[in-house]
Amino acid sequence: MNHNLEVSKSILINADVSKVWNAMTNPEIIKEYLFGTETITDWKVGSEIIFQGEYQGHKYRDKGIVRENVLNQRISYNYWSAFTGLEDKPENYSLVTYVITQKDNNQTELTWIQKGFGDEKGYQHSMNGMDAFMQSIKAIIER
Repeated sequence: MNHNLEVSKSILINADVSKVWNAMTNPEIIKEYLFGTETITDWKVGSEIIFQGEYQGHKYRDKGIVRENVLNQRISYNYWSAFTGLEDKPENYSLVTYVITQKDNNQTELTWIQKGFGDEKGYQHSMNGMDAFMQSIKAIIER
């Protein structure tokens, strides 16, 4: 795991912070932008977070621990995915953070940060897909 690799992307969304927060923490909405992934957690600091589903005929169950939760502002969790090919041990976990910032009455900035990738290929995949991923989140929130 290379913890020096980081992907960070921000986008302005035409919605208030509470609507953006809901999209980032509501399992039914997460399922829409995470390709059908079921998210299981209570979002409390120290609680487990599970991401499970099926991708190209293979079932997966990725996991982590909620590290920070500041209502309508910031969430972070560490994260391990079998897709990395790395063993499930603490040094092989990424850190994912969402930062939500109110810009004006009805515009919010969402920043998605992932630090730590199993290899350069995973990092490049995330870098190359991040714009479309963030546009998808924006479209779901603004509909």
